[in-house]
Order: sequence, then C-alpha cells, then structure tokens
Amino acid sequence: MTLALDSIILPDIHPDAPITVRKAKLSDIDAIHALIGYWAARGQMLVRSRTLLSENIRDFQLALAGPLEEMPGGLAGVCGLHMLAPDLAEVRGLAIHPAMQGRGLGKTLVEACEREAREIDLPALFAWTYQQGFFEKCGFTRIEKTNLHPKVWSECQRCAFFENCNEIAMYRTLD
Repeated sequence: MTLALDSIILPDIHPDAPITVRKAKLSDIDAIHALIGYWAARGQMLVRSRTLLSENIRDFQLALAGPLEEMPGGLAGVCGLHMLAPDLAEVRGLAIHPAMQGRGLGKTLVEACEREAREIDLPALFAWTYQQGFFEKCGFTRIEKTNLHPKVWSECQRCAFFENCNEIAMYRTLD
C-alpha cells in the first residue's frame, strides 16, 4: 500500500526497519520533495520546490530506513540546518514518514542538526513550527516573532503566507 494525497505518493516503509542518518545527496531530491510535499498538502509545513531543495541540499540530514530483505527501505525523515547569519541558523524542513512517527526520528534529526551547528561554533538555532511541544522537548523555547534576527524576516517576505503566518517561533541557545 502507498500513501497518497494530491498525487503525493510515499513508498511503504516497515516501521521496524533499522535507521541510519546521513547527509542528503542530489539523488535524494525526489524523495525529500515527496515527503515534504506529503505534509505540505496537509497544511503541516511549507512546500519546497525541487530547485530550492537542490540549491540547499547541503543543509539536509536524512534518516534512512533499512533495507532488509523483508522490510522495504526508503526515506524515513528529513531535517535541514539553514544558515541565516553568523550567529543563527534555522532548523527547517523537518518531516517524518507517517509509518515512522513515534520512533524518535524527529528528535534524532534535530540533534544531528544541532551537532552540525556546534561543529561550526554556531551559538543559536531557531525554528518555525506548528509543533511547539515537540521543539520544547528538543530544548527550544517559544519566543515572540518580533525578537527574531532581521535576516529571518528577509526570508519570510518571500513566503506565500507572510501576511497570515500562524507558525510559532522557537529558539535555542547552544552551549
């Protein structure tokens, strides 16, 4: 069985398949696009074009399921770390395959982005989200949108929902 909405089809993934995390490659763009598109079609995140994904492919960490002989493998999750300023990056594009939710993959991917941020001495992260509780469990705190770095707003102005944004701003200082 495949999952589909508005022609977005996700391949089956066995929920017990072993997981590996790695940086995204250009050959992963179609799978990333489909997974993000699946959740964007449900109003849970912003859609990202294949062009935007290819321009920012180095931002993304992937959780890959399997493969084992009896368990289909595939993209179990994705999350990006997008640099906005020398002192701030956005955790963005976090999406988990519906069959893989509840296994801690979201937190694993956010932690992978945090490790990468620490490796380059980045002092802080932020995220736009509808899932405040999830990001609080990852050590983020809700902040007022007006307190975000001006570079964030330059990115927001390109968004189709800029005038009617209802996402929550979350912030985390790295130590």
